[in-house]
Amino acid sequence: MTALKVTFYSICMDIFLLILGFLLTLLGIVGSFLPILPGPITGWFGLLLLHLTKVVPLNYTFLGITLAIASLIWILDYFIPAAGAKRFGGTKYGAYGTTIGLLVGLLSPIPFGMLLGAFFGAFIGELLYDNKNTDRALKASIGAFIGFLTSVTIKFGIATVYLILFVVAFWKYKGEFF
Repeated sequence: MTALKVTFYSICMDIFLLILGFLLTLLGIVGSFLPILPGPITGWFGLLLLHLTKVVPLNYTFLGITLAIASLIWILDYFIPAAGAKRFGGTKYGAYGTTIGLLVGLLSPIPFGMLLGAFFGAFIGELLYDNKNTDRALKASIGAFIGFLTSVTIKFGIATVYLILFVVAFWKYKGEFF
């Protein structure tokens, strides 16, 4: 009877880790678009939970490489929009404006609020820096916007790959889960 309880507990724990891991990989995709949530790292935690089950063998090399990629993307995410703004002549005010505009756009009920918020946030930030040079502010806001889109595209791509890796690993061992 005790062995049966341990087996039942182990199966329930594996299914719990599987479901939670899947939800984290989905949340990783959502986090690719939200500045508050680190998308690829959240997706990586989903992969980690899958590998912590008794069904899927723990692969330290795989987890180490995917963690390194997620960490690198997380670090680059702070530099890419600012680099886009600087490339087009922007300042740190434009980079800050991009982030603030992104958050305001996220909370607004308008369609594409995040994209519009990033653009107008950068524009307003640059105007706060120098309100006489609207051409430079417009150019810098376009650069910040392009940097933001680049960053989101990279994060979305990595988070999607992590979801695919999760599904492939699950599919390989699906008979042992159920």
